[in-house]
Amino acid sequence: MNQIKTIETSRRGFLKGAGTAATGLVVGFQLTGRGAKAAHHEKAFEANAFVRIAKDNSVTVIAKHIEFGQGSHSGLATILADELDADWAQVRVEAAPADATKYNNLFWGPSQGTGGSTAIANSWMQLREAGAKARAMLVQAAAAEWNVAASQIQVSKGMVSHGGKSLSFGELAEKAAMQPVPETVTLKTADQFTLIGGTGKRKDIPGKTDGTAIFTMDVKRPGMLYAVLKRSPKFGGVAKSFDDAATKEIKGVVGVVATPRGVAVLAKNTWAAIQGADALAVEWDNSQAEQRSSAEIMAHYHELADQPGATAVKNGDADGAIAGAVKTLEASFDFPYLAHAPMEPLDAVIEVTDQGAEIWTGSQIQTGDQAWAAGILGLKPEQVKVNTLLAGGSFGRRATPDSDMVSEAAMIAKAIEGRAPVKLIWTREDDVRGGRYRPAYHHRLKAALDEQGNLIGWQHKIVGQSIAKGTAFEPFLVKDGVDATSVEGAHNLPYAIPNMDVSLVTSDIGVPVLWWRSVGSTHTAYSTETFLDELAEAAGRDPVEWRLELMKDHPRHLAALKLVAEKAEWGKEPAPGRYRGVAVHESFNSVVAQVAEVSLRADATIKVEKIWCAVDCGTVINPDVVAAQMEGGIGYGLGAILRNQITLDGGVVDQSNFHDYEPLRLTDMPDVEVFIVPSDAAPTGVGEPGVPPVGPAVANAVYQATGKRIRKLPFTEGLPNSV
Repeated sequence: MNQIKTIETSRRGFLKGAGTAATGLVVGFQLTGRGAKAAHHEKAFEANAFVRIAKDNSVTVIAKHIEFGQGSHSGLATILADELDADWAQVRVEAAPADATKYNNLFWGPSQGTGGSTAIANSWMQLREAGAKARAMLVQAAAAEWNVAASQIQVSKGMVSHGGKSLSFGELAEKAAMQPVPETVTLKTADQFTLIGGTGKRKDIPGKTDGTAIFTMDVKRPGMLYAVLKRSPKFGGVAKSFDDAATKEIKGVVGVVATPRGVAVLAKNTWAAIQGADALAVEWDNSQAEQRSSAEIMAHYHELADQPGATAVKNGDADGAIAGAVKTLEASFDFPYLAHAPMEPLDAVIEVTDQGAEIWTGSQIQTGDQAWAAGILGLKPEQVKVNTLLAGGSFGRRATPDSDMVSEAAMIAKAIEGRAPVKLIWTREDDVRGGRYRPAYHHRLKAALDEQGNLIGWQHKIVGQSIAKGTAFEPFLVKDGVDATSVEGAHNLPYAIPNMDVSLVTSDIGVPVLWWRSVGSTHTAYSTETFLDELAEAAGRDPVEWRLELMKDHPRHLAALKLVAEKAEWGKEPAPGRYRGVAVHESFNSVVAQVAEVSLRADATIKVEKIWCAVDCGTVINPDVVAAQMEGGIGYGLGAILRNQITLDGGVVDQSNFHDYEPLRLTDMPDVEVFIVPSDAAPTGVGEPGVPPVGPAVANAVYQATGKRIRKLPFTEGLPNSV
């Protein structure tokens, strides 16, 4: 038997590393100031940190955000290429290195990462200026070449011209590199855009179609070992000892090592590593592990809801309004744990040398991955190179505060003293059973109507785990006992309610939790929008008309709701056997309104037939991508409300793979129509906002069909035989 001796790890490495990696003023350009020169290379013109123009006339946009299917690489490239006046055909996209001094997320401060639907929004002005400055330097080079004023030069589709003369970007690259970087530039007006607002083909699609796109699973290093980590089946359990006799009998297995996260099996191929982990006998110490079932946890939440909570919002006197109301309504909701279940297995490759370490992975938070690996390996963050590769989905799963995939790979590399590159692979079962779930929540709502049916009081209590508590994000996201991610979408309702009280009771549960696509709005939109429909019925009001009246001071919400109601022909009797519901919600600064149409099958189950969706996301970079993100969000959200949940029995997760945590199937996907509210405001997020309204819109339609309010999700729990 092998006794476990593990390396102690904590947040210290991340915090120390993140601070080191983030020092320096972030200005978005490698060179600034009067008279500064652009980087001069024989083969390329690097105007700034975001664009490189080569002599072969290719324009490479350096993308600081990961591409995991949401279209960010193409969107970022479109913004810069439009101000540059490049030809879309000559544009390439390359992932930026891990360097928070140049590539930080401007909404996150000194940290490089992708999340919260911020990729386009935080890069909007930064990339426009980068493209405009590179263009200005090309123009100056051409003006010097032809001895004419820069104001007389024209640029279009990658060509710089004057009179009958023209030069390509590539031909001007070397001379442009010698020009000073302009301190200020004039950006285009919206009517001058040539690429923004168009439907240019996404840059990531060809490689994904012909197989040349590189994901972490494609990475092979000389002498690389494949690793699978066996973890405790109970959250918080640790290995006491293990017996690897049976594991070592498996062909291809080369070693077994202990780490702080579990026992790793190393092999010459993935299958041998998986078989080895299955054969490994581990004795677990579960004395500190979570032992409760999900039903017991939810029962505990119901008890906690009787306790006072931390105040998120308090306007007026909700208690008094409810006490003196003509009519009051109450409702409670239960939301389960949800797995992210991205299609690509979670994985990371690490190679440690005497000089440092190199990582290949679908990195969602490069600063964190770099810092955690450095802390574990005893390196400086700048000694860790992170190669951000394409990833097959995330939905928040790759944005862990402890960089779990990279941290575990680094732990294994340290345990074998860097003798070989390591590719760590989480199997589907590892992922579904491995935690980092959307937290389970319990909601209680109470509201009051006066004699005229006006909404005069609103109380909302939320009970659940904090995602940020105990992580490096806690100082930024938790204030006065309120985790902003637990109450978002509930504390900022657009409805005019004179007396409002929203509170939060944060639980301490041993199940690891994480942000899930649209985070707090995944549950707050459902509870508030279904309860609002119930109140509208009690007030004798049409659900759309009542919402329009209540949010008259929120023009973006009004515009989205009016547009979707118009397109769905709300108010017109639906076809026989069809029933409709509506919902509107703001998340990540975008407003999405949806109308759902459902039918009752012959066996009394529900079929979601169609979703009309209207979105206000500011200036649209590519309407096809916006529509795709709304459609994808609707499909993802539907899978969750119809049947998805993670349940525990004695602390052990019941689900393991797609057979019992089933994604939405093609036969379940409704027809979707997406409509975009015209706007010249700065872009806002589209990766997540399509998810929140679909659940309540469908639930409100189901009520019209069945007369039943679904207050326990998924529908299979709240409405038996619903799917």
